[in-house]
Amino acid sequence: MHANVTSLPGRALSTSHALLRIFEYVSRAAMEALVHRSGKASGSESQHGYAINRDPPRGRVTLVGSGPGDPELLTIKAVRAIESADTILFDALVSDEILKLAPSHVELICVGKRGGRRSCRQDDINALMLSHARTGKRVVRLKAGDPAIFGRAGEEMSFLEREGVEAQIVPGITSASAMAAAFGVSLTHRNQARSLRFVTGHSKNGGLPEDLDWRAIADPSATTVFYMGGPFAGEIAERLIKLGMPEETPVGIAASLSRTNQQIARCTLVELEGAIAAFDRSEPLLLGIGAIYAETCGTSLIQTGKCSAV
Repeated sequence: MHANVTSLPGRALSTSHALLRIFEYVSRAAMEALVHRSGKASGSESQHGYAINRDPPRGRVTLVGSGPGDPELLTIKAVRAIESADTILFDALVSDEILKLAPSHVELICVGKRGGRRSCRQDDINALMLSHARTGKRVVRLKAGDPAIFGRAGEEMSFLEREGVEAQIVPGITSASAMAAAFGVSLTHRNQARSLRFVTGHSKNGGLPEDLDWRAIADPSATTVFYMGGPFAGEIAERLIKLGMPEETPVGIAASLSRTNQQIARCTLVELEGAIAAFDRSEPLLLGIGAIYAETCGTSLIQTGKCSAV
């Protein structure tokens, strides 16, 4: 009986020589698989001295949206990415409950960026993603909300692409959607909002962005949500009123959405600066402006947890 070696390169071999080549072939494949899984092997030869022709280990980066904070609002794909990660680089706003979903062997690295506080520079975050991915690790860049909405996903994806690192985005529930759920409203109610805008509440250099079309934002037929708008809430209201937005325009304010310490409030545009005084200003606030917030339950008083009729 002759060994079938048609799957091996080269000419037909004798039985003994063929068996040796089969052993080498299987040993090499097993060693390469082991190196790929562990990422710890080094050198170009196996322990038996056989040459291993392999490419450097290739890791990947997944930008995962963790939503507003409640783990039950994670997508299934996000949970799978967290559970299969080797390293997780997480933002400061990612909740502890979500971080607990990571297996015990996963390396957790906080790369939080918080307004007015000492933060990790974007260049440092990029360098961490690159260094871990180049060792063959599965890196999760865990972001609050949705990575593609004020989450710097574009900058990070462009960087990884330039460096030749495989990357993908797993979307998450953005805070504006969680805010609508907390107030029990539709951001695009067909009788009250003909458009929807998400606007940043501060510029790269601090202060309000000066390159925004503020006249368009003052459109009373739109729903506008300012992300991280708390520090400049009074200035936002003043600008919009000067541009013709009625002082009585309904406003929603929210912090820590979907979490146990969630806070929401309702007021009018002219009352906005005073209304946010009851909020913890160290937490990022969402400001929702538009007719849809007139439908919310409650009054202008702060409400904690789920909104309840009064």
